Amino acid sequence: MLITFIRTIILYILVLLVMRMMGKREIGQLQPFELAIAIMIADLATIPMSDVGIPIFNGIVPILALLVMHLLISVTNLRSIKVRKIICGKPRILIYRGRIDEKALKKEKFTINELQERLRGNNIFNISDVEYAILETSGQITVVPKPDKRGTMPSDFNIMPEYEGMSYDLVVDGKIMYENLKALGKDYNWLEKEAKKYKINPSQALLMTIDGKQDIFCQAKEKK
Repeated sequence: MLITFIRTIILYILVLLVMRMMGKREIGQLQPFELAIAIMIADLATIPMSDVGIPIFNGIVPILALLVMHLLISVTNLRSIKVRKIICGKPRILIYRGRIDEKALKKEKFTINELQERLRGNNIFNISDVEYAILETSGQITVVPKPDKRGTMPSDFNIMPEYEGMSYDLVVDGKIMYENLKALGKDYNWLEKEAKKYKINPSQALLMTIDGKQDIFCQAKEKK
């Protein structure tokens, strides 16, 4: 039992590192070759994990080989557009200028109901509101609504919004984000002073953030 436990931990850490090195994309955003590698890695890890009689290296070596394969394909994709089209495919327009392309749907094996479902996932509930719908290589659908159905923007009214910048975490669950403080040119004394405005110490904050306008959000931890 102890051997199985240790082997499981080793393989889990290895798979975690490999998936981390493969990037941060979600499952729905993986390219076909990435999804295939992810599935194969999961299968390879379970074999030596469940069968103690199989040497653990029988699982480690193929997993590392798949990682090397993934890195090689990724580099090749970056350098060659032709190879990228062969391995990842290319986007296909399913709706062009408001008209559904039946041939494109058949080639991608998409039904009308599936198309409508994907459009609803993009907050489009009436297919007549769509100018373009593009099936990306990851399987996601990008939708461009018709001009009169698009949401209004400040530029439509000649309004220039104020610059908001990026929000930084200052304290998360009582832990001070010193790297963010340094990036902002602040120190602990400044943080402590700001926290006292909310009648707490930094270590008592559940979350404390600052945005581009220098507005601070602070919520204290619940008292036990």
